[in-house]
Amino acid sequence: MKLVSRRTCLQRLALMPVLGAAAWSPRGSLKAAEAALAAGEEEAIKNLADGFLKEFDSPGLSVAFAHEGKLVFRRGFGLADRRGGEALTVDHRFRIASISKPVTAVTMYGLIEAGQLTLDAKVFGKEGLLPRYRTTGDRERLEAVTVHHLLTHTCGGWGNDAEDPMFTNPAMDHDELIAWTLREVPLQKTPGEAYAYSNFGYCVLGRVIEKVTKKPYAEAVQELVLGRCSIRGMQIAGNTMRERAKDEVVYHGQEGQDPYGMNVRRMDAHGGWLASPTDLLRFLVQVDGFDKTPDILKPASIATMTAPGPAGGSYASGWSVNKAPNWWHGGSLPGTSTIAVRTAGGLCWAGFANTRVKEIGEALDGLMWKMVAAVPAWRA
Repeated sequence: MKLVSRRTCLQRLALMPVLGAAAWSPRGSLKAAEAALAAGEEEAIKNLADGFLKEFDSPGLSVAFAHEGKLVFRRGFGLADRRGGEALTVDHRFRIASISKPVTAVTMYGLIEAGQLTLDAKVFGKEGLLPRYRTTGDRERLEAVTVHHLLTHTCGGWGNDAEDPMFTNPAMDHDELIAWTLREVPLQKTPGEAYAYSNFGYCVLGRVIEKVTKKPYAEAVQELVLGRCSIRGMQIAGNTMRERAKDEVVYHGQEGQDPYGMNVRRMDAHGGWLASPTDLLRFLVQVDGFDKTPDILKPASIATMTAPGPAGGSYASGWSVNKAPNWWHGGSLPGTSTIAVRTAGGLCWAGFANTRVKEIGEALDGLMWKMVAAVPAWRA
């Protein structure tokens, strides 16, 4: 997705007032919120969705929008499973891919608030949080890596490129992969000097969470974050079609991609979560920094979490950010395209598709903005 075009759109929406909405969770309130849209507005949103599905040959699309902690619209379009003809509902869950990173970041900041670790804590080496991993090779650089470097993708390497460690050695578990990476994939730069988007860095953060909490990553996140947001429908995804979870969509591979040929479970902390758009909104509105819904982090923690990193420019800790201020994250895996946005104007939304092709990420982002524009009450 192009940062410039996204920034322009986000800055526009930051100036938009929004219509009051119905209450959050009860089904009656959800119906009332949906009924607030005029027939023409719903038709416009449906037409936008249908056009997207056709253009990208996506079986399904699920969207949800909230303002000031209140759900204003959600809808599923198309199919959860093209082969079986299963209609997509708002309760269907998707692999959210890299939108898992904000979930991990919020968990980390919760532990920091609790005094269980600090941003400047070293990660590797005898004095680090994870001393069990040997720092062979460039020991000086490895032992300089801090929690903050990993959160902001400024550890000095392990980027999301053709040599991304997370897409190598699929038979290895977390510990084996981390040990192999520290031994075989040296950092290119001194930690803190440069930004390089790192899935592997967030994999390591998952192990930090496990070390500090003494619990498996998913269990710790459920207790510290998801449970506090009243979310019960998120879990780590399986790898194969046979491991498809209840209410999980079927992913449509295109361009030679195999959605079921990856170790998604190992991606837990950087790209492994399943969620519905509605559950993701429950998360977003409780870390959005607004006072309409109580946040699960303190204002100071949220401010630090969404401040750009030392060399990341537009990336903070688990969030892309701009000066509006608006926060967002996209996700992409074979068979999966996702977007989540929090705007300075009080809107949050999530949009998920169960396929991936070239340029679909930017198009999904733009689609969500067009849906907002289709409802005059949601904009200036």
